[in-house]
Amino acid sequence: MSSKNSRLVYSTDSGRITESVASKTVQGDGIVRIRRETKGRKGKGVTTLSGFNMSESELKVLAKQLKQKCSTGGTVKNGMIEIQGDHREILKVELQKRGLTAKLAGG
Repeated sequence: MSSKNSRLVYSTDSGRITESVASKTVQGDGIVRIRRETKGRKGKGVTTLSGFNMSESELKVLAKQLKQKCSTGGTVKNGMIEIQGDHREILKVELQKRGLTAKLAGG
């Protein structure tokens, strides 16, 4: 097993070791950038949102609410929210309603 894919789950020295997902904070400048990407997705477009300044758990909750608003799927990867399809305008309005600074980026 490679060390890159393994992590310590239990140790007899200190007992169970857990990594807290809630303590990880995504560092951004607070300006949410909304862009449409197709690269590496076999031509299928996704809308990506980046620049959040919130914890990982808050980001997952926000992503779930945005996916429901757009009636589509998506995920959270590396501090970015990916929403399937082109929903830039809907997402911009929704983020501004929530008090976040959002702007369209890219072409």
